[in-house]
Amino acid sequence: MEIETFLTLAEELHFGRTAERLRVTTGRVSQVIKKLERRIGGMLFERTSRTVRLTPIGRQLADDLVPLVAGFEAAVQRAADASRGVTGELWVAFLGEWTAPALLKAVDLFSRRRPDCRVEVREVQLSNSRASLLDGSVDVLIASYPFDGMACGPVLLTEKRVLAVAAGHPLADAASVSVEVLADHPVVQYPEVTSAGFKRDRTPDHTPSGRPVPKGPAGGSFSEMLTLVAMGRGVLPVGEHSCQYYPRPDVSYVPIHDAPPIERGLVWLEGNTTEHVREFVRAATDVAEKLPVA
Repeated sequence: MEIETFLTLAEELHFGRTAERLRVTTGRVSQVIKKLERRIGGMLFERTSRTVRLTPIGRQLADDLVPLVAGFEAAVQRAADASRGVTGELWVAFLGEWTAPALLKAVDLFSRRRPDCRVEVREVQLSNSRASLLDGSVDVLIASYPFDGMACGPVLLTEKRVLAVAAGHPLADAASVSVEVLADHPVVQYPEVTSAGFKRDRTPDHTPSGRPVPKGPAGGSFSEMLTLVAMGRGVLPVGEHSCQYYPRPDVSYVPIHDAPPIERGLVWLEGNTTEHVREFVRAATDVAEKLPVA
């Protein structure tokens, strides 16, 4: 009671508000503070008819107590979590905004199945998706396949491919194009950190007939890559959901009629294949069965 009363008064600097928060009388607050001051042997508050202020001793005591109380409350919360069976934490992430709804549905199902595990969700970028898995800041990521060097779950989402071109590009008004047109235009490249398998799938070195594909400049992020497209620096094969999630007046999206669909699913570090990861993959797979096919 002494510590709670002291810290509340140190925050409110008002006996009436302190009493109201603690659901006691102002007299009781005054009594507790005076008792604590006698134990310490010095004044903790300067009181006048209009103001209440911490003395230097009071300020020092407050500064010392706040982290201790916070640590105590955290320990109590951990004990409460343990008593409810909350014994784990899982960090899941998405790469590409349109994958987030599917991921959140999986989180909801997993959380209902495994209330013992707290799930946190974050977004990653092209530049840090792999690093987030390697350093452990992310346990599971929903991303495009192929994703080299990682364990991969079943395909959860598919989408058709389209070609992003500048709004004034000769192909902008085409009803559709073939993959072969990549040989006729520079293709904007993904960041250096992007996996080799992914780049071969999205920005191949050769067309299906073997014609070389000229390389355009690389972008540091997906938005930056689209900006390079808009500037006329190259074209870029992307998923059709880009039309919805990345609409731009300076970029047109043209269907590619002979390209295989883009596949997406969960990836994780092989050495981090925990029971929670396996359960999350199962939950995501069950959710994907009810999602509309792109």
